[in-house]
Amino acid sequence: MRIVIAGGHGQIALRLERLLHARGDEVAGIVRRPEQAGDLLAAGAEPVVCDLESASVGDVARHLEGADAAVFAAGAGPGSGAARKDTVDRGAATLFADATEAAGVRRFVVVSSMGADREPPKGTDPVFAAYLRAKGAADADVRARAGLDWTILRPGRLTDDPGVGQVTLADATGRGAVSRDDVAAVLAALLDEPGTAGRTLELIGGDVPVADAVRNAASH
Repeated sequence: MRIVIAGGHGQIALRLERLLHARGDEVAGIVRRPEQAGDLLAAGAEPVVCDLESASVGDVARHLEGADAAVFAAGAGPGSGAARKDTVDRGAATLFADATEAAGVRRFVVVSSMGADREPPKGTDPVFAAYLRAKGAADADVRARAGLDWTILRPGRLTDDPGVGQVTLADATGRGAVSRDDVAAVLAALLDEPGTAGRTLELIGGDVPVADAVRNAASH
């Protein structure tokens, strides 16, 4: 399977690239800066330099030709302001979805955020509130697309703890933490499970093996 990942240098994306490469998939990661290419090569992924904030739909679609699936794992990242939350977490997600459809790729998995469907509580940091609103708007755009077999994954609080391979994955999980290792493992499993198309799933740590958790989600 060939998989193209937007935000290919992100912490979850690099973990996902290593997993996919190890199981024999062909992986390409879209990055903004050429100096990030070495980290992708080390993870077993083909680096594709393309700025999703300035590229056209056609530009991005060319990188998706021949792919079996696409993953949106990009984000403006820490230290960015509210404006870039909108241009990356919303705008780039919409552009990438447009390009995925234009390239004729149906399977589309999004890394979103828990709480993206709700108005941020009063007193929420303004930049974090902008991030949640951007994620929510991007998710709503994706869910309206009949041309994609989409799955939206909403992890809880992310940690760098080693993955344990056990999670809680459901329409609603309640709040909790989850390691980036386990998020990547769930993403890899979701790519193999078409029965999760059309689902928005929350993810936190738990006691169900990843493969079983994804299989269970597909059967509900």
